[in-house]
Amino acid sequence: MFRVSRLLRVSLAAAAAVLAAAAAVEAQYGRGFSGARTATDKDFDGRFHYCRLVYRPGMNGYGGSWRTDYPNADINLMVRLSELTKIPVSRNGSGSPNHLLVRASGDELFQCPLVIMSAPGSAAFDNMEAARLREYLLKGGMIWADDFWGSYQWAHWVSELRKVLPAAEYPIFDVPIDHAVFRTQFVVTEIPQIPNIGFWLRSGGRTSEQGADSAVPEVKAVADASGRLMVLMTHNTDIADAWEREGEDPGYFYAFSPKGYAFAVNTVLYGLTH
Repeated sequence: MFRVSRLLRVSLAAAAAVLAAAAAVEAQYGRGFSGARTATDKDFDGRFHYCRLVYRPGMNGYGGSWRTDYPNADINLMVRLSELTKIPVSRNGSGSPNHLLVRASGDELFQCPLVIMSAPGSAAFDNMEAARLREYLLKGGMIWADDFWGSYQWAHWVSELRKVLPAAEYPIFDVPIDHAVFRTQFVVTEIPQIPNIGFWLRSGGRTSEQGADSAVPEVKAVADASGRLMVLMTHNTDIADAWEREGEDPGYFYAFSPKGYAFAVNTVLYGLTH
């Protein structure tokens, strides 16, 4: 079980409807799909930004795009971080969370201690992007790749990751449950399998989006020579949907959002302090 307090559950539930409304407004009038733009140096103010990696779709990729869970996951996580931690969260002139889009080729990437990547089973990196990502990671940056399912998406992602970090030098390993990333603030004692809300509702409450091929959720990583996690991978689970969809269905919220936020808060704190 997750040792998530009743106070956390209650506080999350109390604000879920407000967040849903605010996120809908942000999506319509703020940085939604049609208005998306990548960050510039002037967007950074020394506070925490949710930095989302924008990537090209791979010819053989599958399972979504960089836009998956955007922008509500970004907005909601920043709001919750401001409520549950002392992280100073960046906000724009209207008070909304200042979440940013960054590209592997841009210098702005290096202003993000943590970059979150959705649906990595769809991504493609060219040689220049791979080199820039490798430089970013070796200089202390961290990538969290979330929401990819089954063996095909895993294999595609690993093939792209190996352009960045060669297997001989940077093996992929299972993150043990006693690792710091599982207990930075909340003590997480199991890996949550969180499905997208549409699948969960259509399937009558199942959690494995690709059946037997995605039955076991995994947290894997690549570390540097000192043991610092450079790439964190949450496979066979969609942690970000727990934030994006928190206000849409009470059953989904209570089943998944506290677990998703506990894992995310820990990961962000780990990325900022290691």
